[in-house]
Amino acid sequence: MSVIAAYIYGDGKRRREINLNAPESLELAEGEFAWIGLLEPDEDELRILQDRFDLHPLAVEDALKARQLPKVDVYGDQIFVVARTAYLEGEQIGYGETDMFVGSNHIITVRHGSARSHSDLRQQLEAAPAHLKYGPDYILHAALDFIVDGYFPIVEAIEEEVLAMERHALDAFLRREEIARIFNLRRELMRFRRILGPMEEVASRLEHHEMPCVDFEVRPYFRDVRDHVRRVASMVETLRDVLSSVFEASTLLEQQRQGAITRQLAAWAAMLAVPTAIAGIYGMNFDVMPELRWKYGYFAVVGVITVLCGVLYVRFKRARWL
Repeated sequence: MSVIAAYIYGDGKRRREINLNAPESLELAEGEFAWIGLLEPDEDELRILQDRFDLHPLAVEDALKARQLPKVDVYGDQIFVVARTAYLEGEQIGYGETDMFVGSNHIITVRHGSARSHSDLRQQLEAAPAHLKYGPDYILHAALDFIVDGYFPIVEAIEEEVLAMERHALDAFLRREEIARIFNLRRELMRFRRILGPMEEVASRLEHHEMPCVDFEVRPYFRDVRDHVRRVASMVETLRDVLSSVFEASTLLEQQRQGAITRQLAAWAAMLAVPTAIAGIYGMNFDVMPELRWKYGYFAVVGVITVLCGVLYVRFKRARWL
């Protein structure tokens, strides 16, 4: 069975457990509601809940496929909410999906590929009966907030890595694999940003639009979810900008290093050109040349070469070419 937890609540307290194989356990009294958590259920399990809670076939089909972007669909007096979970797996951001069927007397959560269980969330809400008694719409808010809060550790982990890259780029030149890592992170953040936009729209619709099963008193709570999504989106955009800056800084430093090497090579080439030119002239096969038969002609030529090279060296040193 894929049922992780299934209970009936009343007046903010847990009343009894639900057994999907026992239809009588799904009977609800006045003021009670069911909270059922499923992990990658099969079609038969969802069909049982569809018959009992009159779930829309299209919503059930979406929950089985688990290939949706975040959205809110209204089906009569019920709503169907799709949220995307995220987790960091090595150097990649992995994604899951949590689908929620919300009615006046039930909330059914269906998780696909999500590493974070809702057990902690359930315990937290059960410890606060004053909030739990609001019913399924408040649990919907708490589940969305729980999912969005799971984004922060991912962004913070990437942020630490990006800051380390930034420090390294200022101390040493980036290697090919490090540059590839920068582009991979930018690609992952871009994919993550595509999830955050629809998630913000989901929270905004639940806050501002009249929805069945969402009381007016609960709607302001979704503003907190929307603000959290915006904070994550802002952090993602900042990280993308920092990654671009790291790459640009590394490129500028590399160009600066290449320019310094080019100037050094040009300076040494200029100094080597002096003895090369003088030696080339005296290497010609002429009988009559200045100082050719002079006893101290060799020392004079060497002295001239040394003086000229020394003058060039001092000039290049002052110009910081060497």
